[in-house]
Amino acid sequence: MQVNIPLVKTIDNSYNIIIDTLAKMHYDAKVAIITNPKVSGLHLGYLLSKISAKELYIITVPDGEEYKNQASIDLVLESLFNHRFNRKSILIAFGGGVIGDMTGYAASIYQRGIEFIQIPTTLLSQVDASVGGKTGMNNSYGKNLIGAFHQPQAVYIDSHFLTTLPSREFGAGFAEMLKMAVTFDKEFFHFLLEADLSDTRVLDEAIKQAVQTKAMVVSKDEKEHGIRAALNYGHTFGHVIENETNYKTYLHGEAVAIGMVMANELSVQMGLMNEKEAFSIKKLLEKYSLPTNYKIVNLESFYDAFFLDKKSSDNAITFIIPKSIGGVQMTDKCSKELLFSVLRKFGVDDA
Repeated sequence: MQVNIPLVKTIDNSYNIIIDTLAKMHYDAKVAIITNPKVSGLHLGYLLSKISAKELYIITVPDGEEYKNQASIDLVLESLFNHRFNRKSILIAFGGGVIGDMTGYAASIYQRGIEFIQIPTTLLSQVDASVGGKTGMNNSYGKNLIGAFHQPQAVYIDSHFLTTLPSREFGAGFAEMLKMAVTFDKEFFHFLLEADLSDTRVLDEAIKQAVQTKAMVVSKDEKEHGIRAALNYGHTFGHVIENETNYKTYLHGEAVAIGMVMANELSVQMGLMNEKEAFSIKKLLEKYSLPTNYKIVNLESFYDAFFLDKKSSDNAITFIIPKSIGGVQMTDKCSKELLFSVLRKFGVDDA
């Protein structure tokens, strides 16, 4: 016997990304702004001057990647239950990538899913983390291993928030911007080579081009079954670095920058990228004071950590490899010997 449940349907998850000064917003619903003490102290007043709602609450979670965990999610959920949020209520992620990921994840599981809005306040979250609907949290096994795809209702990008951004945070965002140029847009890469990102108009244009690139990829592959995984260029190496350093030594974009350099070396050894191209990427990362080297203490443990990557399966590790500049390839055919030869280039102590 067989009973069929016909669930074939098309769901329109389209939304707009507005790159401009925040406009006035009013919501005839309960709204919670999820933020952290740092962002709240700098910019909450500005946001509150722009937004009104039927009921408006502020939920503050601790600041830092190490707090992107179940305890912080529970804090958000408890507050929503206490204030009797329902399925028509809205969450607003007001902060960087950590806040965006956790807010989106909380929205995806609260009463099986409510809407949320992204108002990213860091360059990294504006060009990458806020776009595409990836949400989640970390656990002891690694980064973003628990989560859901849950698209925002809208994303509002206002460069006003970047005026207080520390240079390290700006550099971390630039790494994610450069990631998209290297893998998908050679013209964008050359634009970044010459761009003066201290000019607000130039910065807004760079943000727009990065967001357009990511939007194009997400529209083709929302759930990361194919081409979207290419946006993880630098991340397979970078996530291992973050986990080894307990998320305290490097910002996410800094770890990704090192990961990009490692991925480039792998590409060079595979004959997909020449050394001149790899060097130009490295120099551009260093222009924004990003780290490009990492001391691997133990080759075996670093290698074993690759298998926790979400793109890997069974005994195969999937790597995102740039093909020259403006192209990308995914492969699970890298031998352990090849990977060790790459890792030894980065100050490895084999003892």
